[in-house]
This record gives sequence, C-alpha cells and structure tokens, in this order.
Amino acid sequence: MNIAEVLSGRATSESVQRLLLSASTQEVLADQLRAILPPGAAVGPFRLTEVRFKPGRKITAYYDTFVDTESPKGHCVRSIAVTWAPNAQADPYEEATVIAKIQAEAVRRGVAFPFQQLWTDCRDWSMHVWVSPLDARFTQLVRLSDPQHVHAMLAKTGLAESDPFRSREYRVTSIKYRPRKGHVLRYDPLDAGAETVFAKLYIPEDRARVFRREDAARCFRVASTAAEWLEKHGGPAHCLRPLACVAEDAVVLYPRAAGTPLCDFARHQVGEVAPWLRRFGAALCTLHQMPVEVFGPIGHSHDFAAEIRLIAQKGVHIPALLPQVGSAIEALLDRARELHEQLPQEPPTFTHGDLKSEHIWVAPDRLTMMDFGTVHSADPALDVGCFLADWQFWNVVSHQAALEKMQENFLAGYAPGVPKERLMRARLYEAIGLIKCAVRRVQLFEHDWASRVAGLVERSQVALNDLQLCLGMPVKQQSLKVSART
Repeated sequence: MNIAEVLSGRATSESVQRLLLSASTQEVLADQLRAILPPGAAVGPFRLTEVRFKPGRKITAYYDTFVDTESPKGHCVRSIAVTWAPNAQADPYEEATVIAKIQAEAVRRGVAFPFQQLWTDCRDWSMHVWVSPLDARFTQLVRLSDPQHVHAMLAKTGLAESDPFRSREYRVTSIKYRPRKGHVLRYDPLDAGAETVFAKLYIPEDRARVFRREDAARCFRVASTAAEWLEKHGGPAHCLRPLACVAEDAVVLYPRAAGTPLCDFARHQVGEVAPWLRRFGAALCTLHQMPVEVFGPIGHSHDFAAEIRLIAQKGVHIPALLPQVGSAIEALLDRARELHEQLPQEPPTFTHGDLKSEHIWVAPDRLTMMDFGTVHSADPALDVGCFLADWQFWNVVSHQAALEKMQENFLAGYAPGVPKERLMRARLYEAIGLIKCAVRRVQLFEHDWASRVAGLVERSQVALNDLQLCLGMPVKQQSLKVSART
C-alpha cells in the first residue's frame, strides 16, 4: 500500500478506507501492539470509532481493540490512537522526557498493564500509535485512570466512602480517548451503595496557548447555572447538574443521566416523539432567555462568520476526495454569507453551541440536557438551526412530511414569543448545519460515506433555496453531481 499517495489527498476515498479497514492494516497494528505486550499476547479485532483526515498532512484514526494475555488480569478492551503521517513520530513539543515521565507514572500506578510501553512507531507504514492512557497534553489522564486515585478523589468530593476500613473499588472505562483533544472516563463502583460517575477532562496546561484549569471551573459553573435557571423557572426539562469540579485534576464529574438519547427516537412515529420535541423546544427557549448577568462570562462570542470558518476548516478532506461536492460546499457557504448579511440581527445570548440530540436524554418522567462544554455568547438561532440540522441527520430515511411535522413540534415548543427574524436565521443555520454534519459526523470509514455526504449537502442546498423563496429572492436551480474521485 502506498501510504504517501493516500496521505497526499490524491488517492480515492476507497484507498483511504482500505488503509483504515484492511486486514493488512489490522495485522500491522496487531504486530506493533504485540511488540509492547508480554510474549504470547493476543490482540484484535479492531473497532474503528472515528477518523480525521487532513490531506497532505496526516490521517488520525481511533480504535478500540481487545487485548488478551496469559495473566488472569490481562483481558481488557483498550483504546488506541493511530496517526499516519510522512514522519510518524510524536509532535516536537511533546518531548521524550515528558512522555517518559508519563510512561513511568502509568507503570507505577498499574494503569499501563498489560502494556510494557504505551507508544510505538512503524516507519515502514508511516504509523505512530498511542495507547490509553498516554497523553502528553492531558497529563492528568494517567492518575484519573488509576482506581486508587479515583476513590481518593471521589471520597474527597463526598461522592464515595472515606472510611479507610471500607474502601470502595471502581472500574475505570475509557469512553472517549482522543489524545491532545479530550477524554471522558466512566467510574463504575464494584460494590453496592455507590453510583456511577463520569469524568470529563480539561487541559491543565498548554504551552501553545493560555489555557488553564479555569476551563474546567467555567464549564462546571455554566452547567450548574443552566440547571439552576431551568429549575427556578419551572422549565419542562432539566440540565445535567455536575457533581463536582476538581481543580487540581482539571476534571468535572457528572452523574449518569437517566433514559436514552433523543436520537434513539428519530425513527419513531410522529405522535411518540412529538411531546418530547415540544418539551425540549420550550426548555431551549427558557435557556435563551437567561440574562447575561446570570451566567456571567462564558468565553468568546461566536458569530456566523466564525461558524462558517469552522465548517470550512473541518471539511478540508472533502475537496480532495469529492471535488464536485467540495465545490458545491464552497458555493453554498458563499451564498449563506450573502444571505446572512441581508437578515435582521439581534444581540447574542447564552447558547449551548453543540445542540445535538445525543445531548438530550429522554426518560419516562424527565428530559435532560447535557454537555455544556461548548457554551458561548452567540445568536440563539445557532442552537435552533443546529438542532434542526441534527434531526435531519438522524432522519435521512424518514418521509419528508413526517420529518417536517417533527420539526414543527419542536418549533411549536420553542417559538411562542420568539422574533420571527430569529427563526429565519435559524433556517440559515440549519442549512450550514447540514454541511457541518456532512464534514464532521459522517465517518470516512463508512461504506456509504460519499453518498451520505452528498445527500446532506443536497439537503443544505434545498434549505437555502427554500429560505430564499420565503424571502422573495430569486433562486438559481443547481444540480449537484457527486462521485468519489477515481
């Protein structure tokens, strides 16, 4: 396999998928991991969970794999991060001394086991592999993966028994392992009487930016304030209230949410999901009414231009693999900018910033909103449009009339008293949100990746056309032709 050709962006999407999924790739990965495991260890299969591709630079893939050794405690599922790059090695700023220190701590705490080393390189395949819990940026990940440290931390915050004669044990599971980007851990008690706790990590120190522990504290404060606001104003939903913020570990602790994510209801009958959509719409409207002085500083403001830039940055792989779709996206984003300049605006307010149905959980007696790590000051239409696009993402096979009815139920809960101009901007955010779904959430390893990306971009085109018609503007009909480059 010509790795350089694949990385260059000149290869087809099928070539990228072969690199990610082929038996030969899995064999090389297994060989590399066995080299840092005790003799006789078995590795595999590998389950691919996410991919990021920057043509000309690198491909990063995240896998979960089963590891089996001859030791009684040597059976586990381990998360790994694999990067293919022209020079497969750690980033220059992550000095060998830093990684060596983390490795030593992982061995001392017993969280490296059964691995003897938490990284490996394969120069023949331009491959660099990291094994959880290695991360030179989130240096606290090692200790937060140590059950003894977890128990001490939870006891200190009052979430676990502090009696030294009755020490509770916890099983630590990596829910999200993304070196340099973010981590989520799950702590399950091994005995009765304690509750499962989730830990979301934040960067304790970043040499490239002024980025400190206050981010964990800010997210804890924002999520707590949002929860208090909904409770105080009798909202029809709740926010997942964090349990604690542990500043020295730059981590926020959360309870388990009751129920299942709203996206699980995407293909249900309209009558089943409609009450939840109305309820959520009303809750979102309540959050958007929260005065600035209540939630305090929540970081930088995020305007329409910033959202467009973000989408363009995250979609750099599309023009390389699907040139026609890439051109269509560029044209649609240009149209969106022009339309936005012609729409009435309103002052920014509290916005969730990443309002997907995975962040809304449904239980028989409650609706819970969560994940306030992306909160910022922005146009409230951003949240509305983001959710409308997300609902389309999950309902691609639904009948159009049913999809529109579901969206109407959400807006019926949200819209009373809301300026109609906000709803027009929401439709614009919905259009670019569909592109965002195409470039961020359709995974490159999926067999129908190209057709799904094209389908979402076509939906964005339809949404923009509909908005222009509503505004009395002429619409230039375009035909989007899509094919993976061969």
